[in-house]
Amino acid sequence: MFKLLSILWNSFRMALQELRVNKLRTFLSLFGITIGIFCIIGVLATVDSLERKVQSDIKAFGNNTIYVDKWNYGGGNDYPWWKYMKRPPMRIEEMRFIKSKSQLASNTAMFVSQNVNLSYEDNVLSNVGMYGVSEEFNTIQTIDISSGRYLNGAEFNRGTPTCVIGNEVAEQLFGEAQRAVGSEVSYNSRRLIIVGVIKKQGQTFVGGFNYDQCMIVPYRYFASVYNPDNSSPFIMVQGKPNIASRALQDELTGVMRQIRRLSPEQEDNFSCNDVAMFSEQVEGFFGQVSAGGWAIAGLSLIVGAFGVANIMFVTVRERTSQIGLKKALGAKRRTILTEFLLESAFLCVVGGLIGLGLVWVLSVILSSILPFPIYIAPNIIILALSICIILGIISGIIPASIAAKMDPVVAIRTK
Repeated sequence: MFKLLSILWNSFRMALQELRVNKLRTFLSLFGITIGIFCIIGVLATVDSLERKVQSDIKAFGNNTIYVDKWNYGGGNDYPWWKYMKRPPMRIEEMRFIKSKSQLASNTAMFVSQNVNLSYEDNVLSNVGMYGVSEEFNTIQTIDISSGRYLNGAEFNRGTPTCVIGNEVAEQLFGEAQRAVGSEVSYNSRRLIIVGVIKKQGQTFVGGFNYDQCMIVPYRYFASVYNPDNSSPFIMVQGKPNIASRALQDELTGVMRQIRRLSPEQEDNFSCNDVAMFSEQVEGFFGQVSAGGWAIAGLSLIVGAFGVANIMFVTVRERTSQIGLKKALGAKRRTILTEFLLESAFLCVVGGLIGLGLVWVLSVILSSILPFPIYIAPNIIILALSICIILGIISGIIPASIAAKMDPVVAIRTK
């Protein structure tokens, strides 16, 4: 154990000496390692942080949730929008039928929306999303209230003119969110009483619900003002715990065909969209982006490896007499080999640490600009250091082998 620690310390000391004595040569040789690690970790950290944000936004659609809509969410170049446009819209009666017939669903909710111009005193806010929802909507969705409360059962049953508004709506109309609770806002000569303010959610990358710039009203109230059929209606169905989304999707397809009395030869005039498919698509996309980052960084790492190998060849030549002296005093081949391999690995680690430092600086800058923080995960740091160590061993294996095989007499006489 003591011998191993001694070899480690000597290798580390030699690596530092190489950095001090030959600063420019070592820096230029390690530059490839630094750039390679910077590229790999920069890409992985950015992609990982962006994927976390997008996956978080996707989860906001609801866990294990199927969206029953006349539109199919798949998209693509061959998307037959003209066929989906002719489909009948979702209706509240269909949601109630699903609620009564489905054995796998735990919660169901109706959703409709319109954009309105909302005003309070002299302040006017354009294109605020008015969301008309049924009672179990906040069970499927995570809606945190920062001030006041959420809509209660009596308000849903009666369709009262009450609402919950988003944080940005509250700040732009009232200056601060706390002042909004209990106040009245108006739109199209109609009035709504604010009972709560939604906690700030932040920008989302995948569309869906913009809770910061919306107001949520009971479905009954919305239907008394607007025609739900013309308000992009869809039904949200959340499965019971441990129920596979595919099983829920198949059951809902059967229930909807029963509701609409479709014969076996008729095709579906609705779509049961599984939000889990978005998560799988995102994973595939970001996997391709990461692969591109590895390809770019790989070239820099190869250049860096040749640079480190060059340093080690020069180091072996400069220390030939020292190597001969060590072997004459009884140093074994594996000891000499280990010392040079560790020194090579230490040099690569130094280059990698510089690259990590540059990534950290970049992450601080980007986090202040982008709408999501750049997070360097511990597993990414471990990966970077592992790459440096492996690359160092590969780069130093030939020079270290040459040093280990030297004849001590010949080596001592070499100047």
